[in-house]
Amino acid sequence: MAADRKNGPNTGGRFGPGNPGKPRGARHAVTRAVETLMDGQAEALTQVAIQAALAGDMVALRICMDRISPARKEPVVSFDLPAIASAADIPAAQTAILQAVAAGELTPGEGSALVGMVGGIRQAFELADVEARLSALEASKSQ
Repeated sequence: MAADRKNGPNTGGRFGPGNPGKPRGARHAVTRAVETLMDGQAEALTQVAIQAALAGDMVALRICMDRISPARKEPVVSFDLPAIASAADIPAAQTAILQAVAAGELTPGEGSALVGMVGGIRQAFELADVEARLSALEASKSQ
């Protein structure tokens, strides 16, 4: 019966104890072997790649340039966002982001990311406010 197997699902449909998989941070044997072979050679290998690039090897040049100036994962977003000096400024900033998305100045994904950042700022203001209130309460009780 499948439910009686150690690695199969139990009567509730959930899998019981069994092979939990590879432990976090475990590395493949080949990866460990390559790392052992290269241990202490990184500087010499880097110098060889640089010399090859300087000698005109385009593959080596591309590798070096990718390390010096990696391609951006996301484009730079540039639009007018109102200054956020307090929690009271958050709604205006979120409205500006929404208007920029509606006008096509920002993609919905960019707008969502910016709203998330503004939300993080809001949480920071809230935390600072709670800490200030708590300090004031503690000070008033100690008097």
